[in-house]
Formats: sequence, C-alpha cells, structure tokens
Amino acid sequence: MQPVVAIDGPAGAGKSTLAAHLARRFGFLNLETGAMYRALALKAIEQDLDFDEEAPLLELAHYTKIALEPQREGNRVLVDGIDVSRRIRDTDVTQAASKVSVHPHLRAWMVDQQRALGEKGGVVMEGRDIGTAVFPDAEVKIFLDAAPEVRGNRRYRQAEPVPQVTEEAILKELKERDYRDRNRAESPLRPAEDAVILDSTSMTLEQVLARAEDIVRAHFSVQDGTFQSTGAGTTKK
Repeated sequence: MQPVVAIDGPAGAGKSTLAAHLARRFGFLNLETGAMYRALALKAIEQDLDFDEEAPLLELAHYTKIALEPQREGNRVLVDGIDVSRRIRDTDVTQAASKVSVHPHLRAWMVDQQRALGEKGGVVMEGRDIGTAVFPDAEVKIFLDAAPEVRGNRRYRQAEPVPQVTEEAILKELKERDYRDRNRAESPLRPAEDAVILDSTSMTLEQVLARAEDIVRAHFSVQDGTFQSTGAGTTKK
C-alpha cells in the first residue's frame, strides 16, 4: 500500500497548489476532492435546482458521473464525460459548491466516492474533511491555514488582470464560506487531532512548499523511489 497524504484547510489557503506540488514531488496522484463538489454544483446550476433542498441534489448525484483525471498541471474534471475543468473555477460555481456541500447525506455520498478514489493509496487528497472523515487513518495530515485577509488578497490577485469584484467583496464571501464550513452539521472544517497545522499567513509560497515536503519526509523514508513508514507520530506545530 502507498501512503495517503491528506491536506485540509479553509478556502483560499492554497491547498490545490500544495497538493499538486507534493504529488509531483513524490510521484503521487493529486485528487482534488473539492472539484467533485464544484462539478455537482455546476450540474445543479444547469438544472436550476435549489441549493437548500438536499433530496433533489442527492438524486442528481446518484445519476451523475464525476471523474478526476490527474494531469501534471492539475486535475482534468469531467461531468458525464464533458470536460468542465475551467468552468467549475468560476465564482458562481464556487459559491454554489459551498452551499451544496453542507448537506449531510450528500457529503456522506461524496465521502464514499472519495474513499474509492484513494483506496489504493499513493495519493495526495485535499479538501476540508480528508483527515477527519474521508481518510482518518491517512499517514500524513496537513491542515493548511492563513488569516482571512491574506486568503482574500490571494484570491483577489488570482483574479487579475480584470477582477470582476472588489477585494472587500471577495473577503466577505470567503468569511461567509468559512462560517458555513466550520459550522455545518456533517464533517465541519477542523484540523484532525493528529494533523500538522501549517499557517502560511507570514510565509512565502516557497517556504510553504518546503515545509510541507519536510512534513512528508518526517513520516516516510524515501528509498529507491519507494516509501517506507518511519513510524513517527504526528505532532501539531
């Protein structure tokens, strides 16, 4: 069995960038579980479903085929065979995904799909409940965080050269997202008890990537391209 690296954290913390880097660095697959919620949210938008009604969304999920195809530059996301990789990054889909993801039965269904994707190991999975709900026995758990203002500024700069909204509006939406994620009934956003907390508020991207690599190496010794558990426990930092 290859190891599972679980990366959790709030919106805008840089989980996707970190997961993609670690996957490339250690030869793992990068499975972005948040893209699965966005993919379902996109289909709900197209079918004009109410995001507050769980039953229709759950029914929709059961006959929707969501596929993640890891690429070097990031995941290719398919919904019923159609590539929606770019569309699911749009603001309306991101906001819809936040509302869709609060429903407990829908989250349980998603967790089953995500476990199936990562059951063989050798993956980096990022989301909001990977280390607590999807893979509580993951060998490496990182909770990536940053101050809301820093995350909001990053989101704003990523929207350049022509941001469609103000930085203040992005920060407001991000804080609302944080509240929903941290207070939902099913799998609320929180660090796993054995996760390493990596706060990137005052760190450069290069520092974050280097620190995360050190966290992985602290749990596994690399020999001839394979991983062997060192048996080291995880501590919060």
